[in-house]
Amino acid sequence: MNKTVLLNENPVIYEKNEKSLKEWVNFFDEIKDTKKKNFQIEVIDKQEIYDLLANITDPEHPLTLEQLAVVNLDDIHLQNDETDKIVYLTVEITPTIPHCSMATLIGLCVRVRLERCLPPRFRINVKIKKNTHQSEKQVNKQLRDKERVAAALGIKPATSKCYSWNDGFMCLKIQNHFRIHMK
Repeated sequence: MNKTVLLNENPVIYEKNEKSLKEWVNFFDEIKDTKKKNFQIEVIDKQEIYDLLANITDPEHPLTLEQLAVVNLDDIHLQNDETDKIVYLTVEITPTIPHCSMATLIGLCVRVRLERCLPPRFRINVKIKKNTHQSEKQVNKQLRDKERVAAALGIKPATSKCYSWNDGFMCLKIQNHFRIHMK
């Protein structure tokens, strides 16, 4: 039988300092309680959502969704629930042509960007703008399909070609800026 050779066969074993650990736990609990009292959620507006989406690259052309008018500020809708804890976000995308075969992929790219960059309090709905695509209902059904969205979040090759290298920085900036901030 193979026996593992230990480099230090007899290490010095020190006693755990349980008091120290308990003090740290209490210390962090106090900080957490204080922060809960002094923090507020910063509002994210339509312009900031638009800024997240404008630089997504079209999968067929080396142009952004902003340049192709696929994403428009007027087609972004935000609504808070009664408690102001949940925000319902609807983004309507406008395909460049009524028979655009990339509409589903573009919609998934938009949704992936929002899912990755926005806080969990956002309930995201991405859909094709009414009367802008010949298969509007089918594409919208695909964009609402949770399994399809989960797969898009997991597979990078399909959606990664829609993002540039600096998009990660934009997401980090948004995530850091819009987390809970101190008053």
